[in-house]
Amino acid sequence: MSQDFNMTNDTAEVTTAPGYEDYYSQTGDVSAAPCKIEDLKDFSQVFLPTLYSLVFIVGFLGNGLVVCVLLRFRHKCNLTDICLLNLALADLLFVFSLPFLAHYAALSSWPWNGAMCRLMTCFYMLGFYASIGFMVVMTLDRYLLIVHSPSIAMWRTLKIGMVLIGVVWAFSLLASLPSIIFVEVKLDGEAYTCTMEFPEGSMWRSFQYMEMNVLGLVLPLSIMVCCYSRIIPTLVNMKTQRKHKAIKLIFIIVITFFLFWTPYHIVIFLHMLKGQGYFLDCHQMHHLTLAMKWTETIAFTHCCLNPIIYAFAGEKFCRLVVKLVAQWLPRCSVSRETHERRNSVYSRSSEVTSIKLL
Repeated sequence: MSQDFNMTNDTAEVTTAPGYEDYYSQTGDVSAAPCKIEDLKDFSQVFLPTLYSLVFIVGFLGNGLVVCVLLRFRHKCNLTDICLLNLALADLLFVFSLPFLAHYAALSSWPWNGAMCRLMTCFYMLGFYASIGFMVVMTLDRYLLIVHSPSIAMWRTLKIGMVLIGVVWAFSLLASLPSIIFVEVKLDGEAYTCTMEFPEGSMWRSFQYMEMNVLGLVLPLSIMVCCYSRIIPTLVNMKTQRKHKAIKLIFIIVITFFLFWTPYHIVIFLHMLKGQGYFLDCHQMHHLTLAMKWTETIAFTHCCLNPIIYAFAGEKFCRLVVKLVAQWLPRCSVSRETHERRNSVYSRSSEVTSIKLL
């Protein structure tokens, strides 16, 4: 996911649209010597559609399977499963915008009207913020359930969970509003662009950069580090054979989030500095724009990993997948029964621990 749907196009205005021979800074210094960006245009028109399409296919299949399984066995869902379902829905909402982005990059011009531009921006931004929000909620849920298990169990109800889900979606929509409000389709040269147009002299652009950095990286990463730093000592003291797997999964969650999102947010911060008059050199702008494209695409792929990290790592979810496949393909019933017999050897206490950890 990205700083926003239009941040991509804010930089794409000078990288994907036909006729963009010159590359100027965001400050509008049109008297400066033009930068030749043919390699950036080629990258945007050839590689970006391919990368976006791959992310869309993998993300759609993975998150779609999570949604199908959890809806099919919704009577067996707990609070963690509900959060996982909404995380998958948020990622699906985001990946639905990628085919439009791919087509946009390939044509080097926005081919639809302003309503479609605003709708795709809404999908893009709402999916991004909601996905981050549900990852944070799942982190807090693990923390409360493992570190404060006796005192929190009575409050961990589906009713409270549904209220919390609603709060996350409402907050995500609120955070997305600046992008949705200020986005528009404009004719720039020979091409149409779907981009944000902020009031001249306002601080909205800088605000959006800071909002993205804080809500998209600093806050969620801080919560993850704080919560998991308390969870790990608790797990170490547990007398369960699964604690090593749980600790390994925790490191995977934090490190993956950090590696996939930090480079992109660093580039976003540099773009904010560019808007303040820094990095106006042609060579610097060239590399900054190229870095935005690469780090943005890397960040996109995180939505493909969420089903693997949060869903398929859990034995309960894997059992449900096998059961669903067996229902779709009756010939798989033999392997399903073998799988269920193997998992039945675990004690009830181990199953409870698995739900807590995963």
